[in-house]
Amino acid sequence: MNAPKGSMERGGMSPRLMLRALQSRNYRLFFAGQSVSLVGTWMQQVAMSWLVYRLTGSALLLGVVGFASQIPTFLLAPLAGVLADRWNRRRLLIVTQSLAMVQAALLAAAVLSGVVQVWQIIALSAVLGLVNAFDIPIRQSFVVELVDRKEDLGNAIALNSSMVNGARLIGPSVAGVLVASVGEGVCFILNAASYLAVIAAIAAMRIRPISRHGKNKHILHELHEGFTYAFGFRPIRAILLLLAVVSLMGMPYTVLLPVFAKKILHGGAHTFGFLMAAAGVGSLVSTIYLASRRSVVGLGRVIAIAVALFGAGVAGFALSRSLPLSLLCLCLSGFGAMALVASGNTIIQTIVEDDKRGRVMSLFTMSFMGMTPFGSLMAGSAADWLGARNALLLGAAACLAAGLHFFRQLPTLRELVRPIYVRMGIIPEVATGIQTAAELTTPPEK
Repeated sequence: MNAPKGSMERGGMSPRLMLRALQSRNYRLFFAGQSVSLVGTWMQQVAMSWLVYRLTGSALLLGVVGFASQIPTFLLAPLAGVLADRWNRRRLLIVTQSLAMVQAALLAAAVLSGVVQVWQIIALSAVLGLVNAFDIPIRQSFVVELVDRKEDLGNAIALNSSMVNGARLIGPSVAGVLVASVGEGVCFILNAASYLAVIAAIAAMRIRPISRHGKNKHILHELHEGFTYAFGFRPIRAILLLLAVVSLMGMPYTVLLPVFAKKILHGGAHTFGFLMAAAGVGSLVSTIYLASRRSVVGLGRVIAIAVALFGAGVAGFALSRSLPLSLLCLCLSGFGAMALVASGNTIIQTIVEDDKRGRVMSLFTMSFMGMTPFGSLMAGSAADWLGARNALLLGAAACLAAGLHFFRQLPTLRELVRPIYVRMGIIPEVATGIQTAAELTTPPEK
């Protein structure tokens, strides 16, 4: 495919191009602090899953813990979006990160004292879920304040994703070794300590004051305004609904990884860590690709392909009986999942109005994180009823169907998004602009 010059240039995958958002001082601080903190987060996630399965041997309880940690996001993310549009986001983030540090410390104390019980893990998971319900949409909408040039926003989002997945590559591997050698408690201690890095980074930032829109209205009015805006514009609605289906039916495959590691692949905690790390490798490769892109143009097509890759990877993993093939399939699913989430995030953050950014990103968080608890509960129940393999195959089929539906909408979405990109100067208002806009959402001509 020959795209017009300046439309979708992908050449020159130089470090300067791929890391251009790091030229902004505030984003450099954020990137450094989060890179440390996220390693601890992934260590805790792996250690907690293994702890629950070691104590109970129940796939259902793995789903219950996942549900408890994520259901607050579904219930409270819209409220967090209103707060993100009203209040100082930096101060809010310092509060949420501090509370998450306390949660990790309490979990470590319970495990190391030898009194930990499953109900305590569920309760502390719910506490973390409550914190994350506010932290995630606030952090998502905070990124735009950290880059000096708005055209670097897409690169910053891709680097955020690379940061998450670099940590996903390191954290589970380290956690697997630590759990096997000294137990889960050490992972929780290290996670608590890791929050100090991001708190210090946020405190050191110099953020320009942002004028908030007019006088605050009643919170229910602002919630309604955010829902109406997001779901009244078809491109945003299509991305949110696709992400919700994938998060509900496909993403909870991670809940069942301990079952596959122990019963199907006949391994231990280290095998579980390798499986988590494999998905992280795929996700990291995906973010490198996305960071190398020069423009948001073409990401609609990337989303459709990403869902297909994710569904195929999950299905292949469900059918695999060998560790190497399982790792390969998880790399594929990790690539697809991250390409979907990061591309959808970039498109929405590009086209959304600034005064509604927090509320729309809270809906994005609901679609991405808020649906996962229901999926976790469904995955655990389906695994007990149908078996772990069949549960994953069912989820993969649902994701592929949703991806096909999104693909069929692409021509219409192209027409709706094109005027926004023209107005923003992302594509020129001439014939070549029409051609490059088509690349946003349509497959290449044969």
